[in-house]
Amino acid sequence: PAVSPDGLPPLGETWLAENPYRGNPAALTIGRDAYNQACARCHGADASTNAAPAPDLRQLNRFCKRISDAELNAACMRDNDAYFAKTVRNGKVIVGVTHMPPWQGVLKQELAWAIQVFFESRAGARRE
Repeated sequence: PAVSPDGLPPLGETWLAENPYRGNPAALTIGRDAYNQACARCHGADASTNAAPAPDLRQLNRFCKRISDAELNAACMRDNDAYFAKTVRNGKVIVGVTHMPPWQGVLKQELAWAIQVFFESRAGARRE
């Protein structure tokens, strides 16, 4: 994507285990732009539909939201972040069929984590 991560704290080359940008308003804006350039074709424009061919990313942390215990919720979100980062970096191949290409080397982790901030912000959006 032709989106700059300028305005976000740089994270370096080694991927972090957790999303450091939750609650960062700049990440939300940058994430929306990066999402619409890199993800919308398969996951739906503005993360606003469950009718797209790829999974509805607004549902990615739905189980974590149900956990009221703060410590368990944090553990759930860490697992969710690990799944997200692994899928973004390595793509998704199921039974030999590529469902999502790998973005390692194409998408900086700053943009990936910002994208996650964006679609998590859309989790309460009305489903179409």
